[in-house]
Parts: sequence; structure tokens; C-alpha cells
Amino acid sequence: MKLNVQHHNLRSTHELDSLIEERILALQPRLQIDEAKIRLECRWKESPTYRVAVHLVTPGPEVLAEGRDHTIRAAIAKAVADIEAKLGHRASKPLRRLRSNLQTPAPLRERRMEF
Repeated sequence: MKLNVQHHNLRSTHELDSLIEERILALQPRLQIDEAKIRLECRWKESPTYRVAVHLVTPGPEVLAEGRDHTIRAAIAKAVADIEAKLGHRASKPLRRLRSNLQTPAPLRERRMEF
């Protein structure tokens, strides 16, 4: 897996980078990640100040997530929670499809043709 972390108006620290790496690697058993692009931003003139954007390149559809909060750790947590919610939705999709296919259609009304 290739991990690319960009810092925008934010100082790169070992603690922050290891936290991100740890959170992304924790997703690896549930999802094959070929490349992870993470952008950490600090926007002083906006509220909430911190923004984390995650782009995961996978063999299937790519996963995009974003988290915003007043602390960088909380923004990271929100982005990871968004990814986990999308993975949960993706995992339950075949079951939902199976359930919808098992439902029988409503009976059709017979039309009488008059001559």
C-alpha cells in the first residue's frame, strides 16, 4: 500500500502521521487498499478550522471521505468513521439486494376486455 499524506497550513509531526497510518492500516483487513491519499488542512478563517480528506484507491470503487472539526484528531476520527460507515454499507449491499429480490411483486389486476 502506498500512503501519501499532504499537509496544508499544518506542521507534519510524527505523532500525527503515525496516527493516520495506524487508522488506515486498521482498515486493511476489511478492504484491500492499493493507495491512500490523505490531505490535512488548517483553514484559520473558516469554522471548523481543521479538515481531513481521504481518498482510498481500491480494486473496486474508490472510497472518498471527509471530516471537519475544531481539532485535527477529531477531524481524523470523523473521516475514519465516514469510511467505516461506507464500508458497512458496502458489505450489507448484497444482503439488501437479496432481500429485495425475494419480495414478490404485487398481483396484477385482470382486465376484462369488452367487445
